[in-house]
Amino acid sequence: MSQISLLENFISYCSGKNKIISKNIANIGTEGYKREDIEFKNLFQQNINPMIKTTNPKHLTVNSTPNNFSFEVTKNSSSDNVSGINNVDIDQEMSELAVNSLQFRFAARKIGDYFRGIQNVIKGGGRL
Repeated sequence: MSQISLLENFISYCSGKNKIISKNIANIGTEGYKREDIEFKNLFQQNINPMIKTTNPKHLTVNSTPNNFSFEVTKNSSSDNVSGINNVDIDQEMSELAVNSLQFRFAARKIGDYFRGIQNVIKGGGRL
């Protein structure tokens, strides 16, 4: 799997994470609402680890990785009423939103840099 494909999957994750965070913030005043989150790390590890095989105890090779990662939305079943109404903590949601925004911008910038580099080579301004 290419670096661009991984970045595309990461951007999809960030987009889904943004929707979940927005939903949590929108429902901060909804009585009984359970905070949601999106899981990516566990799925990433589950999909990558089986793809790694050793040919020698001192070497690791990474075979091809799946083309598409799926994300799982989970509900936080904690009974803590952080806001007094439900388990959504506005400070946590806002900090996660900031982190997610930075991650999205990073991935988008890396993809943009990659394609600008290709454009530069096509125009003859770059050497490989």
